[in-house]
Amino acid sequence: MTRILPGVIAMAAVVVASNILVQFLFGQWLTWGAFTYPIAFLVTDVMNRVYGAGPARRVVFIGFVVGVICSLIGTQIMGEFGPLVTWRIALGSGLAFLVAQMMDVAIFDRLRSGRWWRAPLASTLVGSTLDTAIFFTVAFSGALVFLEPANDVSWAGEALPLLGVGPVVPLWVSLAVADWMVKLSLAILALLPFRAIVAKLSPQVA
Repeated sequence: MTRILPGVIAMAAVVVASNILVQFLFGQWLTWGAFTYPIAFLVTDVMNRVYGAGPARRVVFIGFVVGVICSLIGTQIMGEFGPLVTWRIALGSGLAFLVAQMMDVAIFDRLRSGRWWRAPLASTLVGSTLDTAIFFTVAFSGALVFLEPANDVSWAGEALPLLGVGPVVPLWVSLAVADWMVKLSLAILALLPFRAIVAKLSPQVA
């Protein structure tokens, strides 16, 4: 456990920071949390490269537990329009994190013997796509209103042009696409710190 403690601390910090920053808007389609949350994939990939899939999964599970705790706390804090975190958001957040991160670990492990950039890039792209699709669908899709009937998410279904310029879609789809685009961009940018951190922690596998 001691050897992966820095990864555990980093993952917990990313999860806590993202849960706080998601409350603050950045422009029309994003929150500040969209820029910190993708760092979780970098943490997972570094742990996977340096220590292997098993330790990486342990770091992910601890991050999941921290996320659940943050969500439970959020459901008890009342904001202007109700709880800061609804049960649908809590469910979507936890499910998306666990599924996406575990998929990231599996894909990375499968591709670890290839070029150094292949495993982190492919695993993060797939994981990020899963994360966005699961979270926004569970949290805001009108088709899943039965998950929390008392939670009015009709605002998320408002029909608007995609990102203000494309075809007309529910608002939550634009939010999801914007989030996904940030994740994909950061997945590419994260290759440089991934390479540097791995070289520092384990030069023989960099």
